[in-house]
Amino acid sequence: MSTTTVLITGGNRGIGLGLVAKYLSQPNYTVIAANRDPNHPTSQALFELPKGAGSNLIVVKYDASQWDSAKDAVQQAQAQGVSHLDIVIANAAIAKSYPLVKDAVRSEMLEHYEVNVFGPIALYQATRDLLQKSPGKPVLALMGSGSGGLGRQPPVPSANYGATKAALHWYGIRINAENDWLNTLIVDPGWVKTEMGNEGARILMGLAEAPGSVEETINGTYNLLATTTKEKHGGKVVLYTGEVQIF
Repeated sequence: MSTTTVLITGGNRGIGLGLVAKYLSQPNYTVIAANRDPNHPTSQALFELPKGAGSNLIVVKYDASQWDSAKDAVQQAQAQGVSHLDIVIANAAIAKSYPLVKDAVRSEMLEHYEVNVFGPIALYQATRDLLQKSPGKPVLALMGSGSGGLGRQPPVPSANYGATKAALHWYGIRINAENDWLNTLIVDPGWVKTEMGNEGARILMGLAEAPGSVEETINGTYNLLATTTKEKHGGKVVLYTGEVQIF
């Protein structure tokens, strides 16, 4: 039976970790978990995750803040036998501060853009050839956010994180339009109980934790990417439930 190959960035924590675990538990998947330090205990722990029949894990070094890192990560995967990609999930992101626009600092803005915008663009460029070699209908999923809304912009200060997600949404729509063979969609995972999500909930809303369930987001995103089509979702922002969002 053929194996589906999926690459997930930020694959050792939060939503990325959940997606790695979900795909790896299914039969006949090659899961490439990309993160900054393959030797870190959180990376090594990935090899202990349950595996479905015929599934295997590859861990590669990837730093979303470094433009050439995506190309290096792809080369590492190829050296371990990867000849094509079926699904690429650009999940790695940062949210280190939530200033008002009047308080935004250029260096902090650039740091967020390096990871949240330039990182996914470099990943797309680095994986494009292998996606094109997919025997099926390849999918590029960019993890977006409701914080990047325009017409329905959340009423919270987010001059760093929210602005980068708005830019990422634009690039996802554009990439989809430029490639008639590639289904590129932006996945809105909701506001979930990850380390980053909980920190944002405390800072922005004074809540103890984010409201959303990680498990629901993981299962919903898995089902969405298993059933998505370019005609239905290409170039759109789609909630993990499959609902197309108007931003």
